[in-house]
Amino acid sequence: MAHPEWDDCYRTGSLPWDTGEPDGHLVEVVRARRLSGGRALDVGCGTGTNAIWLARQGFDTLGVDVAPTAIDRAAAKQRAAGVACRFAVSDFLAAAPPGGPFDLVFDRGCFHVFDAAADRDRFAARVAEVLGPDGLWLSLIGSTEGPPRDEGPPRRSLRDVAAAIEPHLRVVEVRAIELRVDEPTSPQAWLCVSRRRMTAAQPSTVR
Repeated sequence: MAHPEWDDCYRTGSLPWDTGEPDGHLVEVVRARRLSGGRALDVGCGTGTNAIWLARQGFDTLGVDVAPTAIDRAAAKQRAAGVACRFAVSDFLAAAPPGGPFDLVFDRGCFHVFDAAADRDRFAARVAEVLGPDGLWLSLIGSTEGPPRDEGPPRRSLRDVAAAIEPHLRVVEVRAIELRVDEPTSPQAWLCVSRRRMTAAQPSTVR
């Protein structure tokens, strides 16, 4: 899964997803569920804003991204902030990041970039592999809701999401959101929270 275009985005500064502020939905979920401490993994961490925020909440945090330029910027931002967290260039589909199991896995628009259903399935399977028994995966996923648009995040239906996640993890919450909490006109998305399965998903009943 080589993505040289992602590094091009960071080198040219074409980063509409990089707000420079911690994601409001991440902040909401961490505070509402009173999550703190433990290990956190930020998949597709970009320039590290959310990983640094998680570290400030007491998490032992690792941020990974396929773009070396993004990781260089994240590491520089981390040093300037004086926060203890780690960053690494890593292809999440190719190999599990070190340091697991993780108590929180977060991705803001990483799962949804994969057009192939098989790749989304691999992504969910990897999350299940690295997630601790009581851990949570919080994923923000561009949705099929809202008016037509020619730009912005990929659109995935709830059927797409469930087909990838349900075999590997148990969905505990899914709801429609605006991708950015401070922008009512922001693209529509799904907020999806999942846990590791303790028992396999059962076949759908056929009558």
